[in-house]
Amino acid sequence: MTKSSSTIPGAAIRGTASGVIFMALFGTLWAYTGVMGLQGWGTVFLLILAVAIGGFLFIGAGSLIRASRKLTNQGMKSDARFSKQLKVKFNLIFAAEGIAIFIAVAICNAIGHSELIPILIAIIVGIHFFPLAPLFQVKLYYITGALLCLLAVCTWLFAPINVTVGENQINAYMSIVGIGSAIILWGTGLAVWIMGKNLLSTAIIQQSGNGISA
Repeated sequence: MTKSSSTIPGAAIRGTASGVIFMALFGTLWAYTGVMGLQGWGTVFLLILAVAIGGFLFIGAGSLIRASRKLTNQGMKSDARFSKQLKVKFNLIFAAEGIAIFIAVAICNAIGHSELIPILIAIIVGIHFFPLAPLFQVKLYYITGALLCLLAVCTWLFAPINVTVGENQINAYMSIVGIGSAIILWGTGLAVWIMGKNLLSTAIIQQSGNGISA
Protein backbone atom coordinates (compact mmCIF):
# COMPACT_ATOMS: atom_id res chain seq x y z
CA MET A 1 0.00 0.00 0.00
CA THR A 2 1.24 3.49 -0.80
CA LYS A 3 2.31 5.46 2.24
CA SER A 4 0.12 8.40 3.23
CA SER A 5 1.37 11.84 2.33
CA SER A 6 0.62 12.86 5.92
CA THR A 7 3.35 10.58 7.22
CA ILE A 8 5.86 12.55 9.27
CA PRO A 9 9.21 12.40 7.41
CA GLY A 10 12.64 12.21 8.98
CA ALA A 11 13.44 15.71 7.73
CA ALA A 12 10.64 17.09 9.89
CA ILE A 13 12.33 15.64 12.97
CA ARG A 14 15.70 17.04 11.91
CA GLY A 15 14.10 20.44 11.40
CA THR A 16 12.84 20.34 14.98
CA ALA A 17 16.29 19.27 16.17
CA SER A 18 17.79 22.27 14.37
CA GLY A 19 15.47 24.52 16.35
CA VAL A 20 16.69 22.94 19.59
CA ILE A 21 20.32 23.48 18.55
CA PHE A 22 19.57 27.11 17.72
CA MET A 23 18.02 27.69 21.17
CA ALA A 24 20.84 25.85 22.93
CA LEU A 25 23.55 27.84 21.17
CA PHE A 26 22.08 31.29 21.50
CA GLY A 27 20.74 30.59 24.98
CA THR A 28 24.27 29.76 26.10
CA LEU A 29 25.65 32.88 24.41
CA TRP A 30 23.06 35.01 26.22
CA ALA A 31 23.98 33.29 29.48
CA TYR A 32 27.64 34.16 28.85
CA THR A 33 26.62 37.79 28.34
CA GLY A 34 24.67 37.78 31.58
CA VAL A 35 27.48 36.18 33.55
CA MET A 36 29.98 38.69 32.22
CA GLY A 37 27.69 41.44 33.47
CA LEU A 38 28.06 40.06 36.99
CA GLN A 39 31.69 41.23 36.89
CA GLY A 40 33.18 38.12 38.48
CA TRP A 41 30.37 37.22 40.89
CA GLY A 42 29.88 33.46 40.63
CA THR A 43 31.41 33.44 37.15
CA VAL A 44 32.95 29.96 37.10
CA PHE A 45 29.96 28.13 38.56
CA LEU A 46 27.43 29.94 36.35
CA LEU A 47 29.46 29.39 33.19
CA ILE A 48 29.74 25.68 33.94
CA LEU A 49 26.00 25.54 34.58
CA ALA A 50 25.28 27.39 31.32
CA VAL A 51 27.47 25.05 29.29
CA ALA A 52 25.86 22.04 30.98
CA ILE A 53 22.34 23.22 30.10
CA GLY A 54 23.35 24.03 26.54
CA GLY A 55 25.10 20.67 26.28
CA PHE A 56 22.01 18.85 27.49
CA LEU A 57 19.93 20.45 24.75
CA PHE A 58 22.60 19.66 22.14
CA ILE A 59 22.55 16.02 23.21
CA GLY A 60 18.77 15.98 23.00
CA ALA A 61 18.88 17.44 19.51
CA GLY A 62 21.49 14.87 18.49
CA SER A 63 19.28 12.03 19.68
CA LEU A 64 16.45 13.34 17.48
CA ILE A 65 18.74 13.56 14.47
CA ARG A 66 20.03 10.02 14.97
CA ALA A 67 16.51 8.64 15.36
CA SER A 68 15.28 10.56 12.30
CA ARG A 69 17.71 8.70 10.04
CA LYS A 70 15.60 5.58 10.46
CA LEU A 71 12.54 7.35 9.09
CA THR A 72 11.50 7.87 5.50
CA ASN A 73 11.70 11.25 3.78
CA GLN A 74 8.72 10.44 1.60
CA GLY A 75 6.12 13.20 1.47
CA MET A 76 8.60 16.02 1.89
CA LYS A 77 7.98 17.42 -1.59
CA SER A 78 4.60 18.69 -0.46
CA ASP A 79 5.82 20.01 2.87
CA ALA A 80 6.29 23.80 2.49
CA ARG A 81 8.18 24.10 5.79
CA PHE A 82 11.17 22.39 4.25
CA SER A 83 10.97 23.93 0.80
CA LYS A 84 13.55 26.15 -0.80
CA GLN A 85 11.20 29.08 -0.35
CA LEU A 86 11.15 28.55 3.41
CA LYS A 87 14.94 28.52 3.57
CA VAL A 88 15.09 31.77 1.60
CA LYS A 89 12.60 33.45 3.93
CA PHE A 90 14.46 32.22 7.01
CA ASN A 91 17.74 33.57 5.66
CA LEU A 92 16.11 36.93 4.95
CA ILE A 93 14.71 37.13 8.49
CA PHE A 94 18.06 36.13 9.97
CA ALA A 95 19.90 38.67 7.80
CA ALA A 96 17.45 41.44 8.76
CA GLU A 97 18.01 40.59 12.41
CA GLY A 98 21.78 40.80 12.00
CA ILE A 99 21.60 44.13 10.18
CA ALA A 100 19.24 45.57 12.80
CA ILE A 101 21.58 44.49 15.60
CA PHE A 102 24.58 46.02 13.81
CA ILE A 103 22.76 49.32 13.37
CA ALA A 104 21.53 49.35 16.98
CA VAL A 105 25.04 48.71 18.34
CA ALA A 106 26.52 51.39 16.09
CA ILE A 107 23.93 53.97 17.17
CA CYS A 108 24.33 53.17 20.87
CA ASN A 109 28.09 53.56 20.63
CA ALA A 110 27.78 56.76 18.60
CA ILE A 111 25.48 58.45 21.14
CA GLY A 112 27.41 57.18 24.15
CA HIS A 113 24.76 54.80 25.53
CA SER A 114 26.39 51.42 25.17
CA GLU A 115 24.49 50.22 28.26
CA LEU A 116 21.39 49.98 26.06
CA ILE A 117 22.99 47.47 23.68
CA PRO A 118 21.81 44.25 25.43
CA ILE A 119 18.30 45.67 25.80
CA LEU A 120 17.99 46.62 22.13
CA ILE A 121 19.49 43.33 20.97
CA ALA A 122 17.01 41.38 23.10
CA ILE A 123 14.14 43.37 21.58
CA ILE A 124 15.42 42.74 18.05
CA VAL A 125 15.87 39.03 18.75
CA GLY A 126 12.40 38.91 20.27
CA ILE A 127 10.83 40.62 17.26
CA HIS A 128 12.52 38.22 14.86
CA PHE A 129 10.61 35.32 16.45
CA PHE A 130 7.26 36.73 15.32
CA PRO A 131 7.79 36.03 11.59
CA LEU A 132 9.44 32.71 12.47
CA ALA A 133 6.28 31.49 14.23
CA PRO A 134 4.09 31.31 11.09
CA LEU A 135 7.07 30.37 8.92
CA PHE A 136 7.78 27.20 10.91
CA GLN A 137 4.22 26.83 12.18
CA VAL A 138 5.40 26.92 15.79
CA LYS A 139 3.05 29.11 17.84
CA LEU A 140 5.39 28.86 20.80
CA TYR A 141 7.71 31.32 19.05
CA TYR A 142 5.13 34.07 19.55
CA ILE A 143 5.45 33.55 23.29
CA THR A 144 9.25 33.42 23.08
CA GLY A 145 9.36 36.68 21.14
CA ALA A 146 6.92 38.41 23.48
CA LEU A 147 8.82 37.30 26.58
CA LEU A 148 12.15 38.54 25.21
CA CYS A 149 10.69 41.93 24.34
CA LEU A 150 8.90 42.18 27.69
CA LEU A 151 12.07 41.26 29.58
CA ALA A 152 14.07 43.95 27.77
CA VAL A 153 11.46 46.68 28.21
CA CYS A 154 10.86 45.89 31.90
CA THR A 155 14.61 45.88 32.55
CA TRP A 156 14.96 49.28 30.89
CA LEU A 157 11.99 50.73 32.79
CA PHE A 158 12.53 49.30 36.26
CA ALA A 159 16.13 48.15 36.71
CA PRO A 160 19.12 50.38 37.48
CA ILE A 161 22.00 50.33 35.04
CA ASN A 162 24.46 49.15 37.68
CA VAL A 163 24.09 47.52 41.09
CA THR A 164 26.79 47.22 43.74
CA VAL A 165 26.91 43.91 45.62
CA GLY A 166 29.71 43.80 48.13
CA GLU A 167 32.84 44.74 46.26
CA ASN A 168 31.37 43.93 42.85
CA GLN A 169 29.61 46.42 40.63
CA ILE A 170 27.15 44.44 38.53
CA ASN A 171 26.01 45.61 35.12
CA ALA A 172 22.33 45.03 35.82
CA TYR A 173 21.13 45.59 32.27
CA MET A 174 23.57 43.05 30.89
CA SER A 175 23.02 40.52 33.66
CA ILE A 176 19.23 40.64 33.81
CA VAL A 177 18.71 40.63 30.05
CA GLY A 178 21.47 38.09 29.43
CA ILE A 179 20.45 35.52 32.02
CA GLY A 180 16.75 36.15 31.47
CA SER A 181 17.05 35.69 27.71
CA ALA A 182 19.06 32.52 28.24
CA ILE A 183 16.33 31.05 30.43
CA ILE A 184 13.66 31.97 27.85
CA LEU A 185 15.61 30.44 24.96
CA TRP A 186 16.54 27.32 26.92
CA GLY A 187 12.92 26.89 27.94
CA THR A 188 11.87 27.24 24.32
CA GLY A 189 14.52 24.73 23.30
CA LEU A 190 13.26 22.23 25.86
CA ALA A 191 9.67 22.69 24.65
CA VAL A 192 10.72 22.27 21.01
CA TRP A 193 12.68 19.14 21.95
CA ILE A 194 9.56 17.69 23.57
CA MET A 195 7.63 18.54 20.39
CA GLY A 196 10.29 16.71 18.42
CA LYS A 197 10.04 13.68 20.68
CA ASN A 198 6.28 13.61 20.17
CA LEU A 199 6.70 13.93 16.40
CA LEU A 200 9.24 11.11 16.46
CA SER A 201 6.90 8.83 18.41
CA THR A 202 4.07 9.57 15.98
CA ALA A 203 6.34 9.01 12.99
CA ILE A 204 7.49 5.64 14.34
CA ILE A 205 3.89 4.55 14.87
CA GLN A 206 2.92 5.71 11.37
CA GLN A 207 5.91 4.02 9.78
CA SER A 208 5.18 0.78 11.65
CA GLY A 209 1.57 0.92 10.55
CA ASN A 210 2.56 1.51 6.95
CA GLY A 211 4.96 -1.39 7.15
CA ILE A 212 2.27 -3.73 8.46
CA SER A 213 -0.31 -2.67 5.89
CA ALA A 214 2.11 -2.58 2.94
